[in-house]
Amino acid sequence: MFKHALPHRVPAARRYLQPRWSSQSSTAQEPFPPNINEWSHPPSNATISDEEISRLAAKPRQPLTLADLVKHGKPPLNDAALLSSANFTLSRLPARLAHRIQALRNLPFIVVANPNVSAIYNNYLHSLSTLEPFYKKQITTIEEEMKFTEVMADLVRTHSNTIPTLAQGFLQCRKYIDPMEVTRFLDQHLRARIGTRLVAEQHLALHMASTGESALRKPDPTHVGVIDLALQPASIVRTCESFVGEICELKYGVRPQVVINGEVEAEFAHIPMHIEYIITELLKNACRATIESGNEAHPIEITIATAPDVGSATKLDSLRKLSVSEKTNYDFSQDGLEEYVSSQEADVEPLNTAAPCITLRIRDRGGGIAPDALPNIWSYSFTTFNKEEADAAVAENGNSDGLNAIASSGSNQSTIAGLGYGLPLGRAYAEYFGGGISLQSMYGWGTDVYLTLQGIGKTEGLKEGPSVFDKAMSRKMDQRG
Repeated sequence: MFKHALPHRVPAARRYLQPRWSSQSSTAQEPFPPNINEWSHPPSNATISDEEISRLAAKPRQPLTLADLVKHGKPPLNDAALLSSANFTLSRLPARLAHRIQALRNLPFIVVANPNVSAIYNNYLHSLSTLEPFYKKQITTIEEEMKFTEVMADLVRTHSNTIPTLAQGFLQCRKYIDPMEVTRFLDQHLRARIGTRLVAEQHLALHMASTGESALRKPDPTHVGVIDLALQPASIVRTCESFVGEICELKYGVRPQVVINGEVEAEFAHIPMHIEYIITELLKNACRATIESGNEAHPIEITIATAPDVGSATKLDSLRKLSVSEKTNYDFSQDGLEEYVSSQEADVEPLNTAAPCITLRIRDRGGGIAPDALPNIWSYSFTTFNKEEADAAVAENGNSDGLNAIASSGSNQSTIAGLGYGLPLGRAYAEYFGGGISLQSMYGWGTDVYLTLQGIGKTEGLKEGPSVFDKAMSRKMDQRG
């Protein structure tokens, strides 16, 4: 298993946020043109000052949980709830964008000077500049909310190809930056990007479901924006199985059977597009390993199990694992975690009960992972594809590791050859809300992968309009200010 990863399709839930446009990329093989003096930054209309960026970046990053995203209620939202969602989004995004700008500035100059990396840097400057007129005061009218939502849509479009573009830049600068530094930066950037994009997409989804013709339709009883309150992992497994199976048939003329057992009716509240990505990547690896080891007659077995609710102390420990420290500068701060997970506001049921946990075990007979490969499987600069496939995968870029996977992702949607970045990226998605991915390899036989996911707990308390939690947090912010 984990020999290759397939290109990832865009989840259906996200397509409406991703118009057809071409990403900024470079075909140059060097970090910049032969004459460095000829190089210049991509055009940028950023107006944000360095002083303002430093001020925002100095703010502690507030922890984000799934409960944050459902506390405004089920759509269609009334005006007060829609304004509350917009202001919550504004309370999170500026500091997050400023932190990413600072992280890019901390890269070696020769890396930031690369056209691809510089393009991403300027995208962040542009996005923060477009938010500046909004975050300096509360959004108080629907007209202001509509203008803000247009800015959010532009932000999502602007950053839709951030990771492939960054990877292309790192490929061109690979002589000047250590592979471990690349893995560290991409891991941090991916985790931060998950939260930033999720906050923006959630408000966009709530806005679209609460305005225009959508507000007149019968609301979906199980969806709150991008979150499914009754998500069945078994259903997503079947969807991903169909997609991966079609590619296996195209490449190999055969598809392994997938058997689902355990608690197949289990459901919880989570984000479908995240779980779809993770399971698709894990199935790609399992299917390819199974077929290439000649064991396609043996089905891939997926077992689903639920675990009892865990206490707030366990949830707090989970958040702390992802909190900001010198070694793990990810996307959370420990500031306020205790009061966050122990909130007793009567109107906020998702915070009163710890999240139920669902675990999926994906078992294959693909021969396992070679012992010398195991230490490297979480690295963005590592892949296990063989030389022939490596030569084909990097023909355009002239390199042969997992970074090419990211740089060329989406360019060939019908290949089974794995491009090496799906596993660490899938782990980032799983860990973001306190889950995780672990594996047990029996070399010469097969691999068991354990995907653990935490939901948001009970959702019966979702109501229309701003919650008591919003009001309480507003009072606390006023007191701190």
